Amino acid sequence: MTNLPIPAEALTPAVYIVGAGPGDPELLTLKAQRLLALADVVVYANSLVPPQMLSSVRPEAERIGTANLTLEAILPLMIDRVRSHKSVVRLHSGDPSLYSAIHEQMQALAAAEIPFEVVPGISAFQAAAAKLQVELTVPELVQSIILTRISGRTRVPPTEELASLAAHRTSLCLYLSARHVAAAQTDLLAHYAADTPVAVCYRIGWPDEQIWTVPLNQMAELTARENLIRTTLYIISPALVADPARSRLYSPGHDHLFRPRAETL
Repeated sequence: MTNLPIPAEALTPAVYIVGAGPGDPELLTLKAQRLLALADVVVYANSLVPPQMLSSVRPEAERIGTANLTLEAILPLMIDRVRSHKSVVRLHSGDPSLYSAIHEQMQALAAAEIPFEVVPGISAFQAAAAKLQVELTVPELVQSIILTRISGRTRVPPTEELASLAAHRTSLCLYLSARHVAAAQTDLLAHYAADTPVAVCYRIGWPDEQIWTVPLNQMAELTARENLIRTTLYIISPALVADPARSRLYSPGHDHLFRPRAETL
């Protein structure tokens, strides 16, 4: 459900599924900050959300880390708290629409007739592009972004295997793949040139974040050398070293609704 009423002094008892962003507390949305400050209970992915994210949580609020819990333990807990007339913030890393496992949570909450709302957050690929000071859609070079992962314990559908997606040679953001980076590199090299730049982004938004930019054929070597096994994002894109380019949007010769073509005398 959406558009739950949020009084200034208290939250309606419900589950608020909130995106924490990549790790930097300053990248929380204003709405996320407000919900955290008012929540009675905060259920958070403590292996992925840095403790600084909870700085605005009230001292008397209940805090529950979920790193060692299963869905079967988390859901009854949230349902019980809402039925006890408490507000629950379920804090996920990044944006809830990507690899956050909220689909099954929303289904279960709906079946239990527990109201919920989803609040978006900034994804790691957006924060990484900002850190790299790049636009991932450069005119006449690349105009699409693929967000994906390689098959591991969680399989991807056959139509979404990395080798087939790589054929589009878009800006490709590869999540949850550090443990399988050698296989990923092989699949990518089937279509991208060996010298295609790759940004290897570790713990974006955290105090110990690191970013390396290497050619695609060195992606696996760098990962092994730095012992990167989790919280690593790969951005494969020609946009990382793009030549100067200009969009039509602000071109004097491009007219649109708010900037009609100038009359010629």
